[in-house]
Amino acid sequence: MPPRPARTEAESDQAARLHEGCRAARHAFLTRHAEAVYDGLTSGRTRRPRLTDLAAEAAVRFPGLVPDAAQLAEERGRLQAHKEGREIDQGIFFGALLRSPTAGAHLIESMLCPAPGSAARLAEFRRTDRLELDAVLLERRGEAAHVTFRNGHCLNAEDNRLIADLETAVDVVLLDDRVRVGVLRGGPVTHPRHAGKRVFSAGINLKELRSGAISFVEFLLGRELGYVNKMARGLLRDGPAAGGTATAGKPWVGVVDSFAIGGGMQLLLVLDRVIAEEGAFLSLPAADEGIVPGLGNLRLTRLTGARTARQIILSGRRIHTDDPAAALLVDEVLPAAALDGAAERAVRDLAAPAVAANRAMLTLAEEPVDLLRTYLAEFAVVQARRIYSPDVLAKTERHWARSERAAT
Repeated sequence: MPPRPARTEAESDQAARLHEGCRAARHAFLTRHAEAVYDGLTSGRTRRPRLTDLAAEAAVRFPGLVPDAAQLAEERGRLQAHKEGREIDQGIFFGALLRSPTAGAHLIESMLCPAPGSAARLAEFRRTDRLELDAVLLERRGEAAHVTFRNGHCLNAEDNRLIADLETAVDVVLLDDRVRVGVLRGGPVTHPRHAGKRVFSAGINLKELRSGAISFVEFLLGRELGYVNKMARGLLRDGPAAGGTATAGKPWVGVVDSFAIGGGMQLLLVLDRVIAEEGAFLSLPAADEGIVPGLGNLRLTRLTGARTARQIILSGRRIHTDDPAAALLVDEVLPAAALDGAAERAVRDLAAPAVAANRAMLTLAEEPVDLLRTYLAEFAVVQARRIYSPDVLAKTERHWARSERAAT
């Protein structure tokens, strides 16, 4: 068939039927054989490949189960609306693996291992107490490691580059035994409306999503299983010294300047102390963007209660710092000039030796791994389909058109 944008209506309908027929076959196969597939790819769960490596090996070992390198290369560089949607097949694959209690738990644990290259970055950080990545700056100040987002051209919105850099930074914070507390904050931005001002995060970069540059495996699924889950649970420690399998985590502080939207607000749900600037706001604009707000649906309710969570996620309610509901999500609201001092106090409070152990027990009670696994199994499938749904594609196009008009 011709490329997707050049197809007739009849060709588009035929392609959709072919894709859905193949997806039904993949789903049926994985319903029966997901654990055997995973055991084959991990040598009986003795190896711990990351998501990207797992999908790549599955394409070779089980042809047709997930898109292969050539198919992914063909999709790369296309606008999201012009792709075949092969990432949906990856969502079906990972959803099936995560539904398995054995394969899913092993996969979640595997993604808590340090990312490739983090050990080398740790050595650099230990020499200089500073690590400059493309989109993140990491600095040690006493017992704290300060992680600053530096995606200023897009209001510190998340894209593939920022996600990769954040995982490296979180790994280094958790690996460095001199650091007891991590601090997250957005750096100054260059957007005309906020030029020179600090912004925590504008969430997912919708222009990048529209252009097809937001990947499902590395970003949308890898973010949740990677650096966000490492902040919540810590790094995996295998072997006899760890008593089998255990995680080593540290407390985290968030300093919110201006706003925390979408993925920015999601991060606050795994932090131990949140300090916000007076006049800042938080939001999960899922209803507007059309995608699932990561693990926000899983974590928000236990902080705000069901009614407020539904208002935020389903109706786009913003929580401003003067809103009574802000007390459910933010520990302190202060003038901008007082934020640095508040962050230092929070670090001192959370650096006590018992804090890490107790936060791990809180996570165990609030979000057992099986609960996380069950949610992620559905999230993988639903989110993969949402990023190719007509309403999301139309919204990203409108957002791009507005930004282009504003630029001229």
